Amino acid sequence: MNIWVQLAIWVISYFVSAAARPKPPQAKPAAFGDFQFPQSTEGTPQAVVFGDVWTPDWMVLGVGQYRTQPIKQKGGKK
Repeated sequence: MNIWVQLAIWVISYFVSAAARPKPPQAKPAAFGDFQFPQSTEGTPQAVVFGDVWTPDWMVLGVGQYRTQPIKQKGGKK
């Protein structure tokens, strides 16, 4: 009988603590300005890499198709 009382107290205390804890703030979605990409300067030689390769110096030549909303399509296959 003692174990059931302890189990009931544990369950009640769990629900009370879950209801009393503060709610976490909602995070805003990341904006494009939040990212910092290393950019190449004019005249820097560019390498074309095929596959997975480790390079000592890397840079981002372009970042495209940045979206903050999901892509929605109307209709199905035609």
